[in-house]
Amino acid sequence: MNAPLHREVPAGLFDGAAALAYVTAKWDGDIVKQLTDYIAIPAKSPGFDKDWEQHGHIETVVRNAAAWVQAQKVEGLALEIVRLPGRTPVLFFEIAPSSGNCEQAGGACGTVLMYGHLDKQPEFTGWRSDLGPWTPKYEDGKLYGRGGADDGYAVYAAVAAVQALKAQKLAHPRIVGLIETCEESGSYDLLPYVDALRPRLGDVGLVICLDSGAGNYDQLWLTTSLRGMASGTLKVEILTEGVHSGDASGLVPSSFRIMRQVLDRLEDSRTGRLLPASFHCEVPPERLAQAKASAAILGEEVYKRFPWAHYDCGGSTAFALPTTTDPLQALINRTWCPTLSVTGAEGFPALQDAGNVLRPYTAFKLSLRLPPLVDAASAVQELKRLLEDNAPYQARVTFENSGGATGWNAPTTAPWFEQALNQASQAHFGAPCGYIGQGGTIPLMNMLSTGFPKAQMMVCGVLGPRSNAHGPNEFLHVPYAKKLTAAVAQVIAQLP
Repeated sequence: MNAPLHREVPAGLFDGAAALAYVTAKWDGDIVKQLTDYIAIPAKSPGFDKDWEQHGHIETVVRNAAAWVQAQKVEGLALEIVRLPGRTPVLFFEIAPSSGNCEQAGGACGTVLMYGHLDKQPEFTGWRSDLGPWTPKYEDGKLYGRGGADDGYAVYAAVAAVQALKAQKLAHPRIVGLIETCEESGSYDLLPYVDALRPRLGDVGLVICLDSGAGNYDQLWLTTSLRGMASGTLKVEILTEGVHSGDASGLVPSSFRIMRQVLDRLEDSRTGRLLPASFHCEVPPERLAQAKASAAILGEEVYKRFPWAHYDCGGSTAFALPTTTDPLQALINRTWCPTLSVTGAEGFPALQDAGNVLRPYTAFKLSLRLPPLVDAASAVQELKRLLEDNAPYQARVTFENSGGATGWNAPTTAPWFEQALNQASQAHFGAPCGYIGQGGTIPLMNMLSTGFPKAQMMVCGVLGPRSNAHGPNEFLHVPYAKKLTAAVAQVIAQLP
């Protein structure tokens, strides 16, 4: 499909069909190819690749994205790869306001800040036999591979949305882009860049973050809250070396049993409920009302979207069960409840190498998701105290913090913003905008809400059902991404 170029339309009138045609052509003609190349590069976040600088993969994806953006020759665009010593690089671009629209930098209507990241999660296991994290495959509208949906597409979609506006010669405000490369490690490099770039960000009136999820692929979804996170390694040591299990068991306590006792201080293993009251918070009434509306839209899909284990049970198929099958409670559980996950383990030999040996230590990587209104720094301190104090059998128990990020609760939605979201969703999906909390963490959002308290936050993304970010068979739903790109352009066009 050929995109209509520089269509003449009445001032201020956004042509949604033309915008969708334009971005569809960009995606089909260029962006899918760029993302295919991007997926093939193992640009793992520094938390998973301590030698990231020597390996050069992050440098490659940043340079490739920068080259593509510059090749678009967007009128008024200036781009820079910003580097602070010892930190992952940031891609920063600035697009001057169109003639007659807020001509002073960050003018009366404010600046639009567009955010994404280019670093990736590690490989993980369980990929389909014909897929892999670094072997992209485009099939039935889905682009498989690590990072395309989380979040390599963001910079390409952001620039394409601006191009769609310019193709219609529509007025737009000043726009800046901030694309980091440390998000999957908790964005610990980002705050120094935000501080360094603050004078260049301007007066931000709208933030567009393209790193979130979607309840389905049938409408635009606005993320209204994000959980925070506290993570680290819990290690239990009881011996200096392994010993014969027959000789020592019954006298030497198992490091795994001590680990279970320590974790019982934190979590009810029967229900999964986190025990410290300070890790919980009340759900604001507005968020509860939105969750009820989303539960009515999504129904069983809230929990059926996950790849449940199943097995044959007397001629029928039995599936593993979720913690709840009530759609509303399911949404609350994954967005406003604290939860503990063990995401890695050390001290265990592979099954084929496991002899009759009592292991000297057990170590778990813990990922604690925190409700949006719980302070992460305080939670990390309490977590360390709770786990380390008064260890059973005077074992050596240590919790090494690997980072924390406070969650985020969206500001009150301005009338113009709510109207723009619904109009964009109706124009490109034929359905109203949905509002949903997400269980993941985007550290930047809390920073931006603090720094720009009056800004509206369009937190959205392509991570819909079964897209499986961070896991095997991750995919980018390209048809949804095209419509989302056009919707972003329409919302920008309606910024007052």
